[in-house]
Formats: sequence, structure tokens, C-alpha cells
Amino acid sequence: MTDLLPARSVDRIPYRLSTPPISGVLRPRLAVVCVVLALAVFLVFCWGISVGDIPYSLVEVVQALIGTGDAGTQLIVRELRLPRAVTGLLVGIAFGVSGALFQTMTLNPLASPDMIGITQGAGAAVVAGIVLGWDGGLSTQVLGLLGALGAALLVYALAWKRGTTGYRIVLVGIGIAWICTSVTDYLMARGKQFEAQAALGWLVGNLNGRTWDHVGPLAVVLAVLLPGALLLGRLMRTLQLGDDVARALGTRVQPVRLAILFTGVGLVAFGTAAAGPVAFVALAAPQIAQRLAGTAWPPPIAAGLTGALVVLSSDLIARELISGTELPVGIVTGVLGAPVLLWLLIRANRAGSGG
Repeated sequence: MTDLLPARSVDRIPYRLSTPPISGVLRPRLAVVCVVLALAVFLVFCWGISVGDIPYSLVEVVQALIGTGDAGTQLIVRELRLPRAVTGLLVGIAFGVSGALFQTMTLNPLASPDMIGITQGAGAAVVAGIVLGWDGGLSTQVLGLLGALGAALLVYALAWKRGTTGYRIVLVGIGIAWICTSVTDYLMARGKQFEAQAALGWLVGNLNGRTWDHVGPLAVVLAVLLPGALLLGRLMRTLQLGDDVARALGTRVQPVRLAILFTGVGLVAFGTAAAGPVAFVALAAPQIAQRLAGTAWPPPIAAGLTGALVVLSSDLIARELISGTELPVGIVTGVLGAPVLLWLLIRANRAGSGG
């Protein structure tokens, strides 16, 4: 993990100019990748809706979605199955974009919200509300937001030393993540059996039983924060040149970094509140998107589409892997994401920045 220590040369920093920045030659490739990912997401989205006790063909699903199918099919598809699929879609987008923001801001491919304490902070707050009854009438979304914001502010404050740098945020974030995890474990051990079961079902990452009540707040947050994330893209590229160069180019480094932090926190907080801390999506999706697009940093749009594809595909696998049993989606993403983490560590080690 010495990859997280300050770099001494340009080639030891993951997203510095060791690879060429995006140019006019690469933009068509990025556009093609986004279109292909969008089509794949739509296909898996419809496929997931078609699966259930009453199976439907993809044509029937599409007809029901546009309102031309029979009344019974429309009822099952649009009222019973569509909220789950839309929740998975939005959660994947939120986690993918948030992971891209954090990894670009810190210049580290391991810096995802579930690695630097943001997701764990949201989880600890929600579990405290469930087990201790500290919710005060607040919804899971509000508790998750407060927990994630609290963890993010703590990370930022402890990493501050005449400003913040990416590697300090990562190192402090890992410590905060373990603290929040320990608090969650303590609360789970202290809680009653039914409280612990309710908290555990949420902590694993689950799309079972999702309704439009879960979709609404997350959709509003995405509508507000996604444009902001795209606007921050140009400023994030200057941060890759280093703080001194970014300042020389007129970028206000700390305000930009703080804006990126809060945008990423808002996305992951509401995504976590809607479906729980779905493991590894925010870590793996930006890395996959970056390599598909051939860019020097994870592109937010491609990362969001990749995150949606990962969540929807994992949910489909979770429902079909064992007949008659619906596994939580977080179990599948954890199994699929762990090899990605190992690959990143091995790649960093072979590149000479892993110790």
C-alpha cells in the first residue's frame, strides 16, 4: 500500500501526464464507448425487468414501458418491477460518477468512497438510527447524507495542513473508514436480533423491495449534482498537473477540491441510502470506464454508465444464480469487485509504485 505515499516523480502518480490527456482523437472513442454502454445498460435493464415469477419477453417489457402492452403486464412491469430496476440504475450511476470524482481528485485509483470512509460513515449513521433509535423521525436518506458528510468533513479536516493533497485524503480516509466500520460492528453487536437483521440486510447492499419512495430522492439528487460533476471535469484536469501548476493556470485548488468532495459525497450518500453500501462499484466502475475510453482519467459519464451496468448485471446474477433465492446485490458486486482491487494492487506493484 506504499502506493498511497506521496509520489516522488511524475511516473509514480496514476493520473498525471504519464498518459496523454484526452484530445480530439480520443473524443470520438469516448462518445462511442458511452453509446455502447448506454445500449448495454438498456438491454440489461429490460432483461432484469423480464425476470420474475411471471417471465416476460424483452418485447413485452418494452411495450409495457411505453404503455402499449396489456393492462396486467403493465401493472406488474411498471408498478412492481420497474422501481427496483430504476433504483439499481440510479445507484450505479451515482456510485460510478462519485468514484470517478474521488479517484481524479486524489490522483489515486484506489480512492473510492468505500475505501476512504465516506460509505462507512453513511452506514454507521443509518445503523445507529436503526439500532439506537436516533433517527428522530429522519429518513434513511437523511441519515445516510449526514453520516457521509460527517465522515467527509472529518477526513478533510484531519488531512488539512496548509491545504489538502490527494495522498493525505486517502491515508486519513482509510483510518476513518476503519473507525466507522468498528462503530458499525459495535452497534450491530449491541442491537436486538430484529434490529441487527434489519441493519445487516441494508449493509450488504440490497435492491429487494425497492419502491418509488427510494427512487424519488436519488433521482432529484442526480438531476442536481450530475451537471455539477460535469462542470467540474475541466477543473479536475488541471489538478492532474499538480497544485502549483493548477494555481498558475488560475485554478483555486482548495475550493475546487472541496466542491469535488461534496459533490461526490452527495452522490454516494443518497446512493447508499437507497440501496445500502453496494461494495466495489465506486472502485471498479471508473477503472473499467477509463480503460474502455482510453482517457488519462476516469470520465464521469462513462463511469456512471459502467456503474449502472455493473449494478444491474450483478442484480440479475443475484436473482438467477440460485433458483428460488434472491441474493443481495452487494454480495455479487463484492465477489466481482475483489479481483479488480487485487489487479490494481498488482499493477501498481509492477509499475514500481507499490513497494
